[in-house]
Amino acid sequence: MAEEKKKHKHKEKEKEKQSGGGTEQAHFKPCADVKGIRFGGQFIVKSFTVRRASPLELLRLLDIPPSYLSECQSLPFPSTTTYMPTSFTILAHQAWHTLTLGLGTKKSKVVLFVFESESMKAAVDQLWPAMIPLGDVNKKLIRGLTGSEMARFKFRKGCLTIYVYAVRRLGAAGFMRADDLRRILQSVVELKDFLDHTAMLAMPSQKSITLQSRVAVAH
Repeated sequence: MAEEKKKHKHKEKEKEKQSGGGTEQAHFKPCADVKGIRFGGQFIVKSFTVRRASPLELLRLLDIPPSYLSECQSLPFPSTTTYMPTSFTILAHQAWHTLTLGLGTKKSKVVLFVFESESMKAAVDQLWPAMIPLGDVNKKLIRGLTGSEMARFKFRKGCLTIYVYAVRRLGAAGFMRADDLRRILQSVVELKDFLDHTAMLAMPSQKSITLQSRVAVAH
């Protein structure tokens, strides 16, 4: 019982640490110096691919409530680009986990880039591929973006690790999309752990990841 209370207290502290301050504590660095996504010893994961997701998929991922959407005149987070696991990656994770008798990771990655403006996002989207191996994300997307700087946030949510990068021009003061970044970070922090990304990310009909997660896993 004492151990469970200790773990719960630790999780609450981590949640406060991740959500507290938000954009005010964002530490921007030149893209060449910012930390990229991590793989540990699971090098095979570098060959798994992620794809550029649609705005609606981002809203489903973040489990944005209808009450918030009703207050928006258009889709929120217009300056955000999201990369999510492809169907190949989802199946590959499952196969790798099975072939290694449970030793291979089932954890996948999602990468969000919150740009300081819609025009910056549009320009970068033309340069970045619609699909890319995870092993190329650091080199081609993060460190390949010259003349910019980023602030990195990392969240572990069960079998899904979510990376959020705020992107602005090199030397810029403040962050023009601070409200969007704050809302995204808050939404990620409040997400429940993903139990099975094969069910949650592969099903187009999945309306609410957190609310239907137990049903999806049960099937």
